[in-house]
Amino acid sequence: MANEIDDCIIIGAGPAGLTAAIYLARYHLSIRLFDSGESRAGWIPTSHNHAGYPEGINGKDLLNRMYRQAMQYGAIREDKRVVHLARTGDRFIVGTDTGTYSARSVLLATGVVNCRPDALDEAVHDAALARGLLRYCPVCDGYEVTDKRVGVIGTGTHGTAEALFLRGFTRDVTLISPNGGHELDAECRQKLDAAGIARVSGPCGGYAIEGDTLALDTADGRMAFDSVYPALGSHVRSELAEMVGARVSEDRCIVTDDHCETSVPGLFAAGDVVLGLDQISHAMGMAGVASTTIRNHLAAESPLLR
Repeated sequence: MANEIDDCIIIGAGPAGLTAAIYLARYHLSIRLFDSGESRAGWIPTSHNHAGYPEGINGKDLLNRMYRQAMQYGAIREDKRVVHLARTGDRFIVGTDTGTYSARSVLLATGVVNCRPDALDEAVHDAALARGLLRYCPVCDGYEVTDKRVGVIGTGTHGTAEALFLRGFTRDVTLISPNGGHELDAECRQKLDAAGIARVSGPCGGYAIEGDTLALDTADGRMAFDSVYPALGSHVRSELAEMVGARVSEDRCIVTDDHCETSVPGLFAAGDVVLGLDQISHAMGMAGVASTTIRNHLAAESPLLR
């Protein structure tokens, strides 16, 4: 175990975790940031709705800028995966794949993982994502598919909601069931019909980049789209919070108060692991709130004097 006790350990180095590192380091606190290298922001080819970048910015470039900013104020980054979290007395014990650390407080910024189509090869997935042929966040990039041909892989209420959202950007939207026929209630069918959204049965397979489209096989034959959106849900990375008994919602998001503190004192959470809005700006705002609360809690325990 590392001998020193950090003021705060941040788990996750996406926009929320890096924002927190910047804030906390500028509060002259001892900060350790664990980065598993899996932030979804790193997959963004170009973000066009991040304020201050009118020409857009690549996700990795944004993360690198934030990382440099945090490091210049003294935050320490560890390229490690956290596998265990426990609370002992008034301290947290953070176990990684190569060592154990302790801290007065912990901020979870572990995010979520998008569920991918089962038959989509990783190499095709990554190439299509880089070219904007495959997308996961219509809130972020729906504008980019304006008046284009869009396929949504999903069904039920979730698939219906995503297809309807995208219908606000283009008339040409097709909802494709990932496996077999659609599972749609009468309300979903009525909404899809009213919006003129086509429905196609699965299973989906044979994904390939063909020219400037992403093509796939369906029960109705091969189809090609300018962009395809998987609407298959996501896995919320809330396991560490559950290890220390923090409360989570039915969909496994971490429950926090208005200041981003969980039901476990001293344990905070920010970003999509709390609310899957999938927005960088929202994650950064939550991190600012959490960081300032952490600073004030630590100061209440022991005055922070220079």
